[in-house]
Order: sequence, then structure tokens, then C-alpha cells
Amino acid sequence: MEQLEAYEVWLVTGSQHLYGEVTLREVGEHSRHIARFLNDRLEVRVVSKPVVTTPEEITAVCRQANSEEACIGIITWMHTFSPAKMWISGLKALQQPVLHLHTQYNRDIPWESIDMDFMNLNQSAHGDREFGYIMTRMQLPRKVVVGHWQDPDVLERINVWSRVALARNDLRGGKVIRFGDNMREVAVTEGDKVAAEIKFGFSVNTYAVGDLVSVIHDVAGSAVSELTDLYEASYAVAPALRKGGDRHACLQDAARIELGMRRFLEAHRAIAFTNTFEDLHGMKQLPGIATQRLMASGYGYGGEGDWKTAALVRALKVMGRGFPGGTSFMEDYTYHFDPENALVLGAHMLEVCPSVAEGVPSCEIHPLGIGGKEDPVRLVFNAAAGAALNASLIDLGGRYRLVVNEVTAVPVVQELPLLPVARALWKPHPDLKTALAAWIYAGGAHHTAFSQNLSAEYLEDFAEMTGVELVVIDNDTRLRPFRDALHRSDVSYGNHL
Repeated sequence: MEQLEAYEVWLVTGSQHLYGEVTLREVGEHSRHIARFLNDRLEVRVVSKPVVTTPEEITAVCRQANSEEACIGIITWMHTFSPAKMWISGLKALQQPVLHLHTQYNRDIPWESIDMDFMNLNQSAHGDREFGYIMTRMQLPRKVVVGHWQDPDVLERINVWSRVALARNDLRGGKVIRFGDNMREVAVTEGDKVAAEIKFGFSVNTYAVGDLVSVIHDVAGSAVSELTDLYEASYAVAPALRKGGDRHACLQDAARIELGMRRFLEAHRAIAFTNTFEDLHGMKQLPGIATQRLMASGYGYGGEGDWKTAALVRALKVMGRGFPGGTSFMEDYTYHFDPENALVLGAHMLEVCPSVAEGVPSCEIHPLGIGGKEDPVRLVFNAAAGAALNASLIDLGGRYRLVVNEVTAVPVVQELPLLPVARALWKPHPDLKTALAAWIYAGGAHHTAFSQNLSAEYLEDFAEMTGVELVVIDNDTRLRPFRDALHRSDVSYGNHL
């Protein structure tokens, strides 16, 4: 997975020649000072670019940002007044995300010494408004962060944006591999793959399961033994699956599947993948632990051919890299309609990522009523409690919608002796009935990306960068205004069939 440290954002400071060379030198010094401060405290490199003062300079730096592989976005700041017509050509050419930092070099007004020279130098209060106008006039997406550049909240807002910019960059040119097709007759896992590549930049292509099976068969026995040893060292492996156990051969089969899938994904430089239990011809068992561990390595995954969720899981994993907690493919499975303690039980047949686990997962083998294969090996665990969210990317025909529900995961204290799958339990906000109705009105899928380490702000930035409609269900959600907002979105985005 791509590292934040390998990429950079550029601080592009605007001014003009009206104020003279002395002022411009000060603007440049201030810009470099801010960039150094940000670079020391943010998780992505911040590079100060020379102050831009003409349309030609602005257009040149915007085009350079497009072509420089390390650049994933630009931070703009108008230290003085920078006439916005100068920015039109450059902004039209710019293909990178923009964060508009509305700040000023000094935190406080120097009451006793302030004069017109100071005022001419420190004009962000109206220089940034001029720049904001042209961005609005051109209907360009951006994130606006307001406050002094040393403010911890400002640093956090920039950090969020930079992580989302990295995820956007990761999707551009990324490959989502589909092993087989979608689950038959399912609507929400379908979608326009060409439109997705135009909108997000990732390609989606199908590879024959037989091609994967041939790679699985070629895995060396020594590699299988090494991986089963790793399983035994990493998880609470059921006695029957351990060396000498009567089901150890099944663990070896699962390890061989994981090694083959990993080799296939690496060979094709994929970032995410899907499969479906209806199309795994030639495989001994469904890839349970294989899919779980591949997700834990950073791959996105979607069940039953759900390539949109696979790409979204990958994007959220990139955004949350290095944070406590994790992100997983998830499915709302069943409800607990207790009026005093309403809950959602999330799970899947096999494929929930152990990055969200509380404690050490157990490695188990059990029958599975669908798929027509041998009993699959899987990791069984409860997801950790805490703040979380579920996100769903859906194709509405002509546009995409990103649906987000903030939730609180709760401890799984109940015994579930007959449910040997990984699972999560949560309370959706604002309450179960409102959240479920809002989700259904919005058309959210039954598959989601479940994240413990990201807030809705990350998804808001992602939607802004990619030009996707965003719907958030949180503690402020009320159904009547929520439905009104959906109707307005249909008019604004165009409700095409």
C-alpha cells in the first residue's frame, strides 16, 4: 500500500506585483516558514512553491502539479490580494485536489504597531475571499480550512484531506480484479464500470477463476507449510486444524488458496478484488481466511462480485493506514429490535477483516450451507467496540451516491456458539428506526465498508474530490428533511435511468 511519506502536497501562495518586491520577499519567506511548520507536523510532505503573481505563473504551477507523480494535491493561500481572474486558466487546467487554507501569517493583530504597510502585506481576510469567489464561480470542488496555521484543529483538517488525497491518488490507475462475475440476479452489486473508471480512475476487469486455480496449484508445498506455521503462531487455531489434527489438510488447502490469490493479485498489481460463491469452479473451498488476511494486508474486497464496495474498502484502508482500528468489508445481517437496546448484527459468510478484531481471532473450520465446496477455514472474532461508520457507494444510473451512517459499535457479550463467523454489533445513529429508514430511502446497499478509525469528514472530503453525491446519516438526521434533501439531490444531479 502506498505510503504517505512518499507523496507531497504543494503550498501555492498567491500575491501580485502591486505591493513591490520587498512585500513579495516577505510573502515568500512567510510561505516557506508555514510550509516547514506543516511539513514537520503533517503525515505527508509539504513543499512550498514560489509565490505566484501572474496568470502565467499560476497556470505553470497547476500544470506542473498535474504531471508531477509525487504531487497528490495543492494547498492554496492568498497572503495578499491576488486578483482571481489570474487564476482562471490555471484552475481550469488543474486536475489535483485543492485545499483552500484561509489563514494569515500573524495570529494576532499587532494593535500598537499596525499600519498600512502591515495591512497591505497581510490581506488574507479579503484576498482569500476573492479566490473563494472564483472557485465558486467556476463550480470547482475544494476543501476550505479556516484558522491560524499553528492551530491543532487546522493541522488535523489538513491531515484528513491529505490522507483522502492519497486514497484518491491510489484509486487512479488502480486495478480491481473480479474472479468470476456477480452473484446472479443481484441489483446493487451491478454498475457501470466504464463510468466508474471515468469518475474514480480505477479499472474493473474479470479474470477467469480457472486462471486463478492454476496459480493456486503451482504454489510450492514449502510455502504452504510456512504459512500454516504462521497461522498457528498468529491465531488460536482449532486443534483439528493443527499439525497432526484430522483436518490439517484443510488448513493447508486454505493456505495454498491464500498464497495463490496473493501471487495473482501482486502479478496484476491489483488494489482490490471480488469473488462470488457461485463461481469458484476448481477451488476446494471458499477463500475465507485468504480473503480476510488479504484485506488485512490492505486489499479492498467485495463479496458476490461487488466491485464498488471493494474499491471503497481499499480507499478507506489507505485513508486509515497506521491508525488504531481497521476497515473491513461488512454486511448488515440481522437486527435486534429490543426497544431498550436496538442493535444491528453485522457479519458475512466468511469475509470480515481481522483488522477490526478485538483480541486474537480463532482459526476454525465449519460447514457452510452454500457454495457447494468443502468446509472453509475462517477467522472467527468479535469486532472491537467504539465509534465507527458504515459507507456504501451505489450506482444510481448516471451518477454515484456515497451513503454514510455513523454508528457506535458495542461489545459482543452474548454467546454465539452456533455462529462461527466474524461479527460486529452496533447502534446506528440517530437511532435504529430512523437510520434504517434513511439508509433505505437513500438506496444504500447491504454491503458496506465498515471503518473504526475514520470519521465522516474523510468521506465528505472523498466525495468532494471525486464529485460524488454524499448522504450522511448521523445524530442530526430527521426523516422529513432527509427525504427532502434526497429529492433536491435528484433535481441537482439529474435522476437519470
